[in-house]
This record gives sequence, C-alpha cells and structure tokens, in this order.
Amino acid sequence: VQNIWIWGRKSLGDSPATVLSPAASHPMASGFHFPLLSPAKIAEELVQFDVAPFANLRAEHIASPQPDLLPGVLGRFFDYFVDAPGDGEGGQLGFSELEVLDNPEHHAEAIRLLRLYNKSQIFLESIHYKDLTLADFTHPTPRRVVEVLSALINFLLYRHDKTELLQSIVSESSDYHERDLELKARIAQIQKEIADHELAEQMEEPMAQQLEADVNALQQKVQVYNKQHLALRAKAAAISDTKEEIHRKITQADFELTKHAQENSKLRSKLVKSPEKVQRALEEKKSARAKLKESEKIATQNAQEKTTTMEIRNKGS
Repeated sequence: VQNIWIWGRKSLGDSPATVLSPAASHPMASGFHFPLLSPAKIAEELVQFDVAPFANLRAEHIASPQPDLLPGVLGRFFDYFVDAPGDGEGGQLGFSELEVLDNPEHHAEAIRLLRLYNKSQIFLESIHYKDLTLADFTHPTPRRVVEVLSALINFLLYRHDKTELLQSIVSESSDYHERDLELKARIAQIQKEIADHELAEQMEEPMAQQLEADVNALQQKVQVYNKQHLALRAKAAAISDTKEEIHRKITQADFELTKHAQENSKLRSKLVKSPEKVQRALEEKKSARAKLKESEKIATQNAQEKTTTMEIRNKGS
C-alpha cells in the first residue's frame, strides 16, 4: 500500500487532518503533500478500484493521455463513490441552459464536460488539490494527469483503509440492527398484550365492582359474626365458671353423702350388735308410758271425786 494523504472528513470542503510526506510527492497550495505514483501503478490502481475509463488500461495510456482519460476516470469515480443512485446528471440540460443556447442539443457534450469539471474541481479542492484546470480535460499532459490521478488514487487508498477499519463496526451494526428489530417486535408484542389486558380489564370492570360490593358485604357480616363470637365466648366462660361451681358443690355433696353413709353404717352396726338392749329399752318405755297413763287416770278420777264432793257439800249448805 502506498503512502497516502490522510483526510479528516468525508464531505466536500472539510479541513484535512494530517498528511504523510513521502520523498517523491506533489506540493499543493495548502502545504500538504501526496506521493506521485508511476503510470504503471496508476493504471493498476484504477483497474483495482474499478474506475478505469475502459478495459485493458495500461501504463502507456497514462504516459500518453487522451482527452477522454481524466473525464472518464472522474466520471466513474463520482458514479461509484460519491453520487447516490439517481443523483447523476444524465446528460440532460437545465432550463437556464436551454434558454441561453440557441441549439442546446449541439452543446450537450460540452455542457456535460463542464459540469464534470466543476464537480471535479470542488472535490479535488476538498482534498487540497487546487491546481485542476479545464485544460487538464481538453489538452491533458502526462505530468498533470499523473498529479491528478495520484491525488485521486491516494484518496481511494485512504478511503479503502478507513473502510476496512470500519468493517467490523458495520458488521456489528447489522447485528445490532437485527437485535433492534427483534426488540421492536418484542415491544410491539408486549404493547399488544398490554392493550389486550387493558381491554379485558375494562370488560371485567362491572364484574369486579360487583365482586367488590360482595366482598364489602361479607366483611360486614364477618364483623357481625366476630361480635357474636366474642359474646358467645363470654357466655361460654360464664357457663364454664358455673359448671366449675356446680362441680365443686357436687363434689362437696358427694363428700357429705359419703360421710353420712359412714355414720349410718356405724349406727346400723350398733343396732345390729345390741338388739336385746333396744328391745328392753322399748319395753321399759312402754311400761313407763302405761304407768304414766294409769297415774293420769287415777288423778283424774280423784279430781272428779273431789269435785263431786265439793258440789254436794255446797248444795247441802
């Protein structure tokens, strides 16, 4: 690869950055330099970059240039590397040119050449080659052709090197583009799902409101049931206390009953052991009662007799 002139920007009219200055180089008005190539090297590079104006371009075509050489090279250069598709002039004349020229069709080739010269001059000045003249198109010389084409080829070499450096970035950009498309598709899918969800939510809104009302009613019932539950727990506690008191009384009554049963057992054991004594005591009580009744009877009779005697005495007196 030849030493090349390094430009800072791609667009026309931008300032350059740095220039390599080889031993054999062409000085320009700006003070920058570029290497002058041999006719054989120029022919080789023009074919390599596919800007040769015709097939089988050789060194002698550069050493003995024809008027169609520079226009052919620069025209192909603009078509392949500068102009976007559809930007070419196409040889058609403008309205201003048609108005000025009496027979514009006779001047079409000259006008096309003039346009190409103006475009070439602007481009070459942008890469700091400011020596192009219209005579380089109409009456080219070997030295001038070598200078112009050396400047152009060094730019193409510079462009090629930069393109190689950017190729990896371009490859990654394609991957990023595919990833971006995937993400956009995923975002669109998610947005559709969100829209479907919102639509379903709107359709279910009445049901949700009804469910909310039912839930509120159930919560109120739960509060009522909780209050009733607390009241029942209080009653259960009171019943439990009463139950414990009754159980205590039953236990006490069982104890008293057991005690009385033991006492009855003792008394019964006593009755069983002395039945004769009981019988004698009963007979003695009966005898004493009979004697008492007899004494009462005698006393009553005596009282009656005394009463009768007193009545008789009272009557006699």
